Amino acid sequence: PNHPSVASSYNNIGNAYSNMGDYPKALSSYEQALKIQLQSLPRNHPSVASSYNNIGNAYSNMGDYPKALSSYEQALKIQLQSLPPNHPDVASSYNNIGNAYSHMGDYPKALSSHEQALKIQLQSLPRNHPSVASSYNNIGNAYYNMGDHRTALLFCTNAVQIAQKVLPLTHPHLQVIKRSLERAKQKL
Repeated sequence: PNHPSVASSYNNIGNAYSNMGDYPKALSSYEQALKIQLQSLPRNHPSVASSYNNIGNAYSNMGDYPKALSSYEQALKIQLQSLPPNHPDVASSYNNIGNAYSHMGDYPKALSSHEQALKIQLQSLPRNHPSVASSYNNIGNAYYNMGDHRTALLFCTNAVQIAQKVLPLTHPHLQVIKRSLERAKQKL
């Protein structure tokens, strides 16, 4: 009952519930996976970090950003112990932390986290990777929310330029990034 494969199954069940929009059931499955992992794996195992990220995503989807932030920070702490510092998963955790801060209205902390994510991504991913575009967009949104619309425009422009090269024109992420750019343009 405490085998890591059982934990993987609980994580998969949580993903299915999350995809169906049933975030409380997803959270319950993710917490069960974490409970098993903490019994069967070292506490700093990357799979444990992954479960904390999943739990954070469930809380975020339910609008509980302080709990999401706490889970994302726990995931990052583990990743910094178990992965190279420029690993893309570390960047993802910084982005998750930035998004939580943004939802809570702390845009300077959101900006700092998103900048850290971008720094890592530029070391570990191709410059035209969709995650790089997302980070540019997140940074642009942070500047926008802090009232620096000119800087927001620069970052959102970079995001759109990358996204248009690597995503289909109908891709939802490209549409989100384009809306951020248009919003920044309207403030100038």
